Amino acid sequence: MDEVSATGASPALEAQVARAKAGDRAALESVVRAIQADVYRLALRFLWHPQDAQDAAQEILIRVVTGLAGFREESGFRTWVYRVAANALLSMRRQRMEQRSMSFVQFGEDLAEGLSDAPISVESGVEEALLIEEVKIGCTLALLLCLDRDHRLAYILGEIMELDHNEAAEILEISPAAYRKRLSRARTAITSFMLSRCGLVDRANACRCQRRVDRAVGLGRVDPSHLLFASSLEQAKRFPQVLAEIRRLEEARRAAALYRSHPEAMPPDALVSWLRELIVGGEGVGEQ
Repeated sequence: MDEVSATGASPALEAQVARAKAGDRAALESVVRAIQADVYRLALRFLWHPQDAQDAAQEILIRVVTGLAGFREESGFRTWVYRVAANALLSMRRQRMEQRSMSFVQFGEDLAEGLSDAPISVESGVEEALLIEEVKIGCTLALLLCLDRDHRLAYILGEIMELDHNEAAEILEISPAAYRKRLSRARTAITSFMLSRCGLVDRANACRCQRRVDRAVGLGRVDPSHLLFASSLEQAKRFPQVLAEIRRLEEARRAAALYRSHPEAMPPDALVSWLRELIVGGEGVGEQ
């Protein structure tokens, strides 16, 4: 594996970027393939729904391709990509889950409703561990939507992706001091909520993912025949051990650790196919 340079990308990727800027279409395809998963995962955390994340990732990658000639290398390439992504995400119209988002108070009230200690009654042929995993990931991602866009993105960059504060500030085009304040407010809101409501972060809390499965299915928030997030039964079954490690952390660190324990979402096949058509089909580099 190539070492990562101070600019946030491997020397090999930086070389590919240079060739792509010079018009090498194969290099351009390599560059975009190298960043597509990171772009998709950022969009998914920000927007919740995989289809909305795919649409947003397409828009972001188009902006990267058409704006690559304008990349002046004053910052690392990935930093520049994340800045393009941040601008796109912050300026797009409200997506489906954002239109249904709740305040922290409303979200807390929703978590308290319909909890059941009875065995999961969903008869779908899907392993219970996968249903619980689906509820866990869907619920924690939905909690991020309680934050406004600026604070949500600050939290994702700093707490989940663990970017350096100076780099995150550069991505958001604000001062490091302003970023730290924004991140602190977002972190306090998420951590306080989870410590008081989430049974994963504090076992004394009433809400447990398994206690919410029947209600989530009944409300249509989870479709056992089409799971959005839970794709690995092995990982789902391993989560109790991961959770035990999370609970050993200081309380203030548990929420972010829970988000980082989510499986790394892979771009859907449709996005991969679209990407190849974008490059091979003749989208120009540097067209504005």
